Amino acid sequence: MKLGAIYCQDQCLVPRVWRAISPWERTRGLLGRPALQAGEGMLIDACRLVHTVGIGYPLDLAFLDSRGQVRKMVKGLAPSRLAGSLPASSTLELAPGTLAGIDLKEGDYLRWQEVCA
Repeated sequence: MKLGAIYCQDQCLVPRVWRAISPWERTRGLLGRPALQAGEGMLIDACRLVHTVGIGYPLDLAFLDSRGQVRKMVKGLAPSRLAGSLPASSTLELAPGTLAGIDLKEGDYLRWQEVCA
């Protein structure tokens, strides 16, 4: 899994974002991992539907199309729930409350940039 950050234009919105690319990483997602903290997220490629079954904490979600445009947002998805977006091609999972704090709106374009060591 690679580590990077999420940007909207030149502004860093989420400074610590893991990118799940491989089939195993995408399948596992946040299962068995500690809750995301403020400033953290997970970007799951090839993902238009997520669940929180087995995850004991809520999540904020942003569903992105293939160009990185935000197509749908879900705030505070509770444990054992499903959410999705048909036009999405990836999902950004965030700590609860993040969407309210970063002034993101549907139609914005996001990009993930790998952190160089």
